[in-house]
Amino acid sequence: MGVSGAGEHLTKDFFEDIKERFIAHLRNEGISLNEVAEVISSRPLTPEEAIGRPERTDFPLFKGKEVMIEARFRGCRGQAFTDMPCSFSATLEEILLLPLDRNDNRAIFVASLNAVMRHLNLIEKTIHCRDEEPRLCAGQLVEYVHKRFGNPRIAFIGLQPAMVSALAEHFPIRVTDLDQDNVGRVKCGVKIEDVNATREIIDWSDIVLATGTTAVNGTLPSIVCDEKPVIFYGVTISGIAKIAGMEQFCACGH
Repeated sequence: MGVSGAGEHLTKDFFEDIKERFIAHLRNEGISLNEVAEVISSRPLTPEEAIGRPERTDFPLFKGKEVMIEARFRGCRGQAFTDMPCSFSATLEEILLLPLDRNDNRAIFVASLNAVMRHLNLIEKTIHCRDEEPRLCAGQLVEYVHKRFGNPRIAFIGLQPAMVSALAEHFPIRVTDLDQDNVGRVKCGVKIEDVNATREIIDWSDIVLATGTTAVNGTLPSIVCDEKPVIFYGVTISGIAKIAGMEQFCACGH
């Protein structure tokens, strides 16, 4: 869901708060801001590099709508999905000085954040699952939702086909997606709705399941609400979820 007007201020404040708390973690651990965190994607990672050979090929990676970038810090890897991939090599200080008002800069920041926090043993799931694991993850998500919430109405933000297919068999679900090629079409047994309907869908729902990629495309702050549970899925959100105390589901990440 896009953010504009007052939402732009909210987005800026959110990411600046995350950055400040991240810096506090670094200082507590004695990490110098002059350490190098290198985004090693001099080219976009291929789908096979990012996700292996899953049993279905309708993930956004295979359509070229998203690309995975990867940062490395002291041998630890951190990944993030983005629609604006770029290569980048810089010190942590330089990365923390990047203005976080663009998707490419946010992707660099988020991937680097994940790599450094993985090195600090503050998070574990920073590398995307592979091969048959997306299907296994989707099955575990069904069990997770049922155990925690019973039979909730689900607002699903960002089409993830394996998860939507599995959830749609068990729960009332509505799905929004930024990809206009999906909007208005039935995917995984569910008609995909435009992001302009996101607020109405959230109001309709009992719980929200949202892609962690919202941390990169800047829409995350507009999805978080106090009225109902919001669970972010995937590895992109790992570092931010830890810092901000957000709920994350990532059953098969590495």
